[in-house]
Amino acid sequence: MRSMTGYGRGIAEKDGRKVTIELRSVNHRFSDYSMKFPRFLSACEDAVRKVCSDYIVRGHVDVFLMYENNRDDKAAASLDLPLAKQYLEIAKELESVGFVNDLTAARVMKMPDVVEVKEADENLDEIIALTVDATEEACKKLVEMREVEGEKLRVDLLTKLHNLEETVSFIEERAPLVSTVYAEKLKKRMTDYLGGIEIDQSKFLSEVCLYTDRVAIDEELTRLRTHFAHCKEIFEKDGSIGKTLDFTVQEMNREINTTGSKCSDILITEKVIAAKNELEKFREQVQNIE
Repeated sequence: MRSMTGYGRGIAEKDGRKVTIELRSVNHRFSDYSMKFPRFLSACEDAVRKVCSDYIVRGHVDVFLMYENNRDDKAAASLDLPLAKQYLEIAKELESVGFVNDLTAARVMKMPDVVEVKEADENLDEIIALTVDATEEACKKLVEMREVEGEKLRVDLLTKLHNLEETVSFIEERAPLVSTVYAEKLKKRMTDYLGGIEIDQSKFLSEVCLYTDRVAIDEELTRLRTHFAHCKEIFEKDGSIGKTLDFTVQEMNREINTTGSKCSDILITEKVIAAKNELEKFREQVQNIE
């Protein structure tokens, strides 16, 4: 079981080039990426997506790429000597009419277009290769963190599932008493209404049977038990299980709602409310599972 929350960082270096990839993921219904790359490295995005898709099935992932070029040939400076000479000639002309000529080589170099610095053309193929290696490392670390967080989720979900099972056990024990309590109340009402007239047992029993059928929740409780067992099986599976669990939670919620609508017993109603609250907490945690 993996959480969709995690962080991973990978670094790849070669021949003075260094690529750092950082991944930050949070829960999302599908697989979604937000790339934060330098503009001139936007061509690396497809390679990063391809690597990430091998490790990440669901979740929103922010991808940060940092690039450093520490090569000696990363830039070259060129001097426009004819232009520099023109600046010197102009300075001499100004000096001839009274201006101070304090022009130095350093100042000439700062004149527009005298010295031009050009960045060396980057080898994009080499950068992409480094990006792939850094992304692989970042993904592995991200998955490791997701698995650690996933184990915490599994323990918490098992605890909540146990609470739900105990609630269902209480309802199972209480449910048979509902018809008995109804029969006693009905018999008292009929006796009070009829006075000394004998109660028609066939009609009395027929009414009790109809009520019992109407409030019967055996099937709902059985299906809930089945869903609980299914959840435990899913917990032990590898890969993406979040959507399957989410669907199972919806089915569990349906059975709990049906149980509550069928039975008016105050104690069962209280337990149904407690179960719905616990299931909502369960569902919120399931939203974080890949």
